[in-house]
Formats: sequence, structure tokens, C-alpha cells
Amino acid sequence: MKHTLLPLGALAAGFGLSLSAFAQAPAPTPSADRALPTVKAKATKEEEGKDGVQATETRIGKGKQDLRDIPQSISVVTEKLIDDRNLDTLKEALKQTAGISFLAAEGGEEDIRLRGFPLQATGDVFVDGMRDPAFYERDAFNYERLEVLRGSASMLFGRGSTGGAVNQVNKQPRLIDRHAIDVTVGSHGHVRAIGDFNVRLDENSAARIGTMATEADNNGAGSSISKAGIAASWRTGIGERHEFQVSLYHLDNHNGMNYGMPFIRPNASSPVGDTTLLPVDPTAYYGLASDRNHGSASTLTLQHTLRLGPNSELVTKVRKGEYERDQRAGTVRFAAAASQPDRQTVTLATLTPNSLINRGTQLKMQDMDNVLAQSDYSGSFQLAGLKHSVQAGVDMAQEKKWVYGARSAAQGGVVPTKPQTRFGTPDDGANVDESVRVLRLANAYFSKGWGAYAQDLIQVAPALKLLVGARYDSLQGDYETYAIPNNAAGPVTTTAYRMKIGDWSYRAGLLFQPSAQWSFHLGSATSFNTSGDAYSLSAANVDIPPEKAINVEAGAKWDSEDGRFSVRTAVFRSTKLHERNTDPLLSIVTLSGKRHVAGFELELAGRLTPQWEVFGSYSWLPVAKIDVSSATGGELQGQRPSLTPEHSGSLWTTYQLTPDVRVGGGLNARSGMQPIRNPGYYAKGWVTGELMAEYRHSHALKFKANLSNVTNKLYADALYPGHYIPGAGRLFQLTGSYVF
Repeated sequence: MKHTLLPLGALAAGFGLSLSAFAQAPAPTPSADRALPTVKAKATKEEEGKDGVQATETRIGKGKQDLRDIPQSISVVTEKLIDDRNLDTLKEALKQTAGISFLAAEGGEEDIRLRGFPLQATGDVFVDGMRDPAFYERDAFNYERLEVLRGSASMLFGRGSTGGAVNQVNKQPRLIDRHAIDVTVGSHGHVRAIGDFNVRLDENSAARIGTMATEADNNGAGSSISKAGIAASWRTGIGERHEFQVSLYHLDNHNGMNYGMPFIRPNASSPVGDTTLLPVDPTAYYGLASDRNHGSASTLTLQHTLRLGPNSELVTKVRKGEYERDQRAGTVRFAAAASQPDRQTVTLATLTPNSLINRGTQLKMQDMDNVLAQSDYSGSFQLAGLKHSVQAGVDMAQEKKWVYGARSAAQGGVVPTKPQTRFGTPDDGANVDESVRVLRLANAYFSKGWGAYAQDLIQVAPALKLLVGARYDSLQGDYETYAIPNNAAGPVTTTAYRMKIGDWSYRAGLLFQPSAQWSFHLGSATSFNTSGDAYSLSAANVDIPPEKAINVEAGAKWDSEDGRFSVRTAVFRSTKLHERNTDPLLSIVTLSGKRHVAGFELELAGRLTPQWEVFGSYSWLPVAKIDVSSATGGELQGQRPSLTPEHSGSLWTTYQLTPDVRVGGGLNARSGMQPIRNPGYYAKGWVTGELMAEYRHSHALKFKANLSNVTNKLYADALYPGHYIPGAGRLFQLTGSYVF
């Protein structure tokens, strides 16, 4: 299950690209050189997100744009907010933006929901604008910012979900000499060290290396942590006509895994609606010490920026990525009544320290390789008396995925017997030898796709802008399953499926900007996601057309006169027009389904005074409904969809008491929501609080203390039909930061 990064020339050749054109292009003659315009990059707000929680620019739209010029809601989690709240992972960073919920199932990050719609399962998480698979638990050590585009995003990114897209923006080399080391110690043996080293090599070149190592006995929710990462970049021609960048990234996870805790009812006759959580500390762990969630991600990225003029550039990127997952987890369930000491079904009324717990087996072993290439143009010019801001581009992707299964004993494998445990003895240290399992290739998926898009933001009047855009995508996916008999190691039966689609996505918007402070927008965008969005096909879905969705939104953005504070608000309706459902009569997947969600969002970010800084994000989804469904169980027509909380939000504020002392605090909240395929039961809502205090000893050295989940609130952070993953309990962390 190990692979080696291919030579860059080989991966480029796979797309018919010639990277050598960059390196071997003849130098221009003196006369030709004089004919070329001297192009310098505009001054950028590189410190905007490092020194504050407010952002005014984004690249999630495939080119640098002001947030006020995008007729769609965008949330930005800046580096400052990530540092203030000690957000170590993508999931923790996403919780700072409203409308996020999680499915407890896979252990990787296929389980993110935005506005109730699956996000990562449809490939809507990106790194620097390029698609990033869901095979690993992403760490935030190299984040410059996290951008969340809300609503349909296929016009920019291709196939995707109804909820939106998430872009992880990595740190880049800068023309300064600056180094920083952060060391954090905290509850449950938590130790985390991050290094960020930026070196200016000459007047237009720089290199940057980021490192991370983290160890902890418990993450506050039952999982141990052991991971390390490195990100290295070299950048030359910074601000010049031709700019090149080479980036390497590697993350290695050897984490434990709490697959989830079972729900429980007050007593045997209690209705489903009374289902609740186990009365146990969230750090309690009932899995085996040998359970694990191992994985790695390795990427090599080449980037070339061609500046064609002061307001025009062409950015071309090629990335080779290799990803591995080796997940050996276990479902935790109370044993049947006949096996319990009192011969009763376990409920709150019968729960004792001697209640027996079984440990099941959940294996997920996968490899994935991909090669991505894209070229994006952005530029502004005058045409026919009107100002046009154009973005256009093409992208190509080749993805390969292999899934492995374990042979049963009858098939010549070895199946370790997992011992039971008792409710009163969590963390018992029991383990099995996972290395004895005999693995085989279960299925494989190979796809090639390409897309092309163009959009134009037209200044039709001094205060009025019109946006129109379209994109076409083509994708072919080949999926093969490899089955063996139930009682023998062979022969292998191969079944092949093929998906081939081509589809359009559209975007349109109107912006009214009566002043530099105000921007009002009305926009609409479509999206589609394929039947193979999770890299698997079957006889049931191979011929099913893509799901369709549309997002309609009206909103406003206001910036204070001094530019230090922003408010964003929007009302929206997101509709999945054709949702896959299983026909109970024919046992086939159909596109008969339809559901929608409508709501209101409010975000604010920036400084109310020079000392007082605030970030807040709130989502209200009063309307969420399954309009059409052929399902006869689980989520039914007319019901509210699962994992769609009516209220969710986050608030963070800090105040500079003295030049050397800063204090802060915040809240995270979510109302109740229904687990997937578990009608009639809503996991209760929750509110958690956190505190922060920072002391700056000198310009170079500071210390920061964080206390999260101050009241040690017990709550379900992620949900599945039969179990939940608890939110982290109370955690204390102390960070020392040294800059030189």
C-alpha cells in the first residue's frame, strides 16, 4: 500500500503537458526583452489574516477578488483566528463558521455537511484551489486561511455538492527573514510543536518550511494523537512577470480512533424520541488499544504565474498527490440482553459498571493517487465602454483509487477475536494483533476528467455590476469490483462498470454598490454531482444521471469607513432538484428525490475599537424539507433532513487590556438535529464556551493559555444511526511562541 512520487515530467506527460517548456524556454533577446512590459505584482494584504480576524480578499473564486465583488456568501477563517482558538485540524477550523455539521461514520473527512448537504463526499474540499481527496485527517499547521464558499460551486470547481466548497490556503514564501516556533502543552499529555521558517534568498526569491509534530494520550473525545508534517516551498520571481513556485507537503497520521459511542434510552419502554447520550466523560474510550486511524498525504505542486499586465495574470498549477488510509476501528455496542449479567436490555435504568460491551470491526484500507493540472486567467480591461473583470480557465484530473478488504477465516484469512469490556472499565488497554489480517484488493476506481469555464463581471453602471458565467465538465470513471467465494480464496470474479458524463454549470449575479462601504447582491448558481462522487459504482447507480442543484441568494456586505470591520448577511434557498433514492419496488436507484433548505446567515469580523476584536458567524435554517422521496424507511418525504440543525454559530472576541496583555472568550453552539436514517430522534443542541489569555513578554516571546469547553459539556458532535462521537471535553493548553 505504499507508492513513490513519480517524476514530474512523467506526470505532466500524462496530460500532454510539457513542464520543460518552463525551464528550457530560450531567454529573450535584449530587443525582445525591451518589448515586454515590466509587470510587478500589486501590493498584497499578506498580513491581513495574520494580524486580524477580518478578511477582505479571497482566491476561492479562482483569482484574487474583493469579497464585496462576489455575489455569493464566503466565510474566511484567518490565521489569527486559527491561532487564537488553537484550531489544529480542518474540522476544528470549520466549526468557526456556521451551518457546519458532521456525520459519524468514516473516520476520515467524508463526513462534513454544509447547510445539511454532504460536502467532502462529493469532492468539495480543495487545497489552494485544487481538489483534495477525503482520505486523511487534515492538520492546520500550514494554513494561511480557510475559505468557505456557500451554495452551489460547480461553475468554478466542477462537479460538487449543493452546500458549497472549502478551500485550504497554504502559507507561501515571502520576501522577508522571519521564523517562528510555537510549543503547546496541555491536558492528556498533549504536546504540539510547530516551526515556520521563512528565508529571503535574494531580491525576488524566498523559501519557507513549516513543520509540525503532535502527541497526545487523548484528544478530549477518546482518540489518541500521534502525527507529524512538513511543508516546504521555494518561490522565485516574486512580483515579477514570471513567477515560479515548487511546493512539497507530507502529513503522517498515526492516530487512535473513537469510532463512536452507542445511544441509550431511559428505560425499555421509552419512545425513540427520548434517546440520549451515555452519562460518561467524553474522554472515556471503549475501543481497543490496537484500533487506529492511520493515514498519510504527500503532494508535489508546481506553479507558474504569468503577469500579463497590472490587472491581468495567468496561473498554471500541476500537482501529483498520493494518499493512504489504514483504518482499523470498532463499533462499540452493548451486548444483547441474554449476555448481560442481569439478562436485561441495557438502558439508563439498568446500566451498571458491569454492563457488557462488544467491540465490532470497521476496516477502511485505501490508497489513492491523483494528478491534477489547471490554468486560470484573471484580468480586467475596458471593452465597448464597459469595464470587464474576466476569469476563465481549464483543468484536468486523473484519479486512481484502490480499496482493500480482509479475508475471512473461510477465505484463508485470520480474524482476530476482540475481547468484550464493561461500562465501568473504559481504557482497559486490551488489543489484538491487526497485522495477522490477510488483505486483498476489493475494488478499484480510475477516472479522467476535464473542465473549462469562463465568467465576466461587467460594470454596467457606476454602482451596478453584472456577473455571468458557465462551465462544462466531462468525466469518465471506470470501477471494478473483485469478489471471491465466501468459503475460498478464489477464483476472483471481476465486475466492471463505467460512468461517462458531460454537464454544464451556470452562475449569474447582480451587484449594487452605492458606496465604498456597501455592496448588495442577488445571485444564483447551479451544481451537479455524479453517481460516482464517492469513487464507487454499482449496477444500481451506474446509469443514473448526475444530481442537480441550484442556490439562490440575496445579501449585503458592509465595511466600516476605516475598513477595519465588516458585516455580511444573506438569505438563501438551496434546492437539490434530483436526489438519488432507492425505489422499493424495483430495487434500483432513481433521481426522484427533491429537498430544499432556506435560511438566513450573519457574519461579522474585525475591530470595533483598536483594542476590541470580534468574529461571529450565525446560521438560521428554519425551512428544511424532503419534498419528494420514494424511501419507505429512514428519512421520509415531508420530514426535516438529517444533520441539518436549525441554529448554529460561533462567536469569538478579544480585548487588548494593556500593551502586553490580551484576553478573549468565545462560544460555539448548535441546535438539535436528527442522525441520518434515524427518524423521530433529535440529538439535543449544545453550547460550549472557551477562554483565552495572552501575555507578551517581549516583541519576540509571548505566552497564551486556552481553556476550551469550560463547563466540560457532554454533547454529540457527530451523529450516525446507532452511535455518536462526543465533542471534546474540557481542555487546557498553554502555548509559548518565539519569533526571530
